[in-house]
Amino acid sequence: MKPIYNICLAASILFASCACRKAASTAQDNKQPTENVKTDVAFWLTKGDQSQLLKKQNIALNFSEATNANPTIEVDPKTTFQGIDGFGYTLTGGSASLINTLPAAERDKLLNELFSTSDDAISVNYIRISIGASDLSATPFTYNDLADGETDESLAKFSIAKEQADLIPILKKIVAINPSIKILGSPWTAPTWMKTNKSFIGGSLKSEYYQTYAKYLVKYIQAMKAEGIVIDAITPQNEPLHPGNNPSMYMEALDQANFIKTALGPIFKSSGVATKIIVYDHNADKPEYPITILNDADAKKYIDGSAFHLYAGPISALTQVHNAHPDKSVYFTEQWVGGPSNFSEDLKWHVSTLIIGATRNWSRNVLEWNLAADQNYNPHTDRGGCTSCLGAITIAPAVSRNVAYYVIAHASKFVKPGSVRIASNITNNLQNVAFKTPDGKNVLIVCNNNSSETAFNIKYNGKMVNTILDKGAVATYVW
Repeated sequence: MKPIYNICLAASILFASCACRKAASTAQDNKQPTENVKTDVAFWLTKGDQSQLLKKQNIALNFSEATNANPTIEVDPKTTFQGIDGFGYTLTGGSASLINTLPAAERDKLLNELFSTSDDAISVNYIRISIGASDLSATPFTYNDLADGETDESLAKFSIAKEQADLIPILKKIVAINPSIKILGSPWTAPTWMKTNKSFIGGSLKSEYYQTYAKYLVKYIQAMKAEGIVIDAITPQNEPLHPGNNPSMYMEALDQANFIKTALGPIFKSSGVATKIIVYDHNADKPEYPITILNDADAKKYIDGSAFHLYAGPISALTQVHNAHPDKSVYFTEQWVGGPSNFSEDLKWHVSTLIIGATRNWSRNVLEWNLAADQNYNPHTDRGGCTSCLGAITIAPAVSRNVAYYVIAHASKFVKPGSVRIASNITNNLQNVAFKTPDGKNVLIVCNNNSSETAFNIKYNGKMVNTILDKGAVATYVW
């Protein structure tokens, strides 16, 4: 059965309720009117069957004092939580390379669709990039690769030249479109000559190179700034407890704390680097990792917050870390979609667990994993690179949009940086989160996790509107 969206403001008798639903269903089944209806609440809809994809609905949702027996989501702007920095993706090296293969006009059109604030854009406002190669680069590399047996403690051979082909040109275009976009940098490995095993895969950072590696990260930030690209924050290591990736580097919590307090923090300070330091950047099953670092006062004073992925553990672990150190921020920096995607299930899980779940657990951002891949999930490194990571877009060579595109868009298009999460209750398996934007708008994102369509109310300042969502559907309401 098709979903029905209506505004049955009074449901005094069953006949009237059914008549209202039938009328709305008929209007929905016929083409929506070309004239925009007058409505207090605008809303955009994505359905699991993909018949609606971030589609603005031409339906009247007007607040009134009428009541009914439907479950009610009450939005309370007086109760506020964390500020919001943004929503987006990781612009992997492979993503940048694929985007750069597009004809110039098509590439620029895509970048504007992704990053501008125009009405037809999804307004991505936060991205993550790798410092050196990630496993979704064609090959592993760092910015100081040397021949076997060589070292370069003065970093005389440091160079970001490998990024000049694709990543830097794409980043420059993104920054030109959205100068205030936040960029998070994460290294997958230190240069191999600094590591215990001299390999791109695994191994640990030698303590005698703590100072050198900290200076390496400073040189990276300064080199990107010289290109007009401001790195808002870095994490010292992507997935520090996963040494099997290519590239990767193992780093225990005490080692990360020591690196930050003896090298990275002091060298950032002495170099005048304002880039935030965010710890951990790994799964929610180990909240003790960031808590251990933050319990070290000498390390904590340099740290902005902690970052999480969700390949293991519950999203509620973010609140555990927040409660242990409420003066520090929480971020959600990575989650993949495995290909081939089950669009309806992936939509429901990612919106409920990440867009809603992470922000309800204090995260200031939500980042899906790779922005772009080709139809074969390329490029990626050999021996440890992800072989089935579905991009938010596929470039093959035409551009198509996948589930992560819509997951992020339902937030990024509406919840601008500087927004604040506000209170809303979860009722009847209607997962939701609410925000107040800098321009005074209220935004409510709802995912219907029931097995059938569900009618419900949105209550605000003592008045209500009534709406219906199909099973598994996602809606963003704005008023």
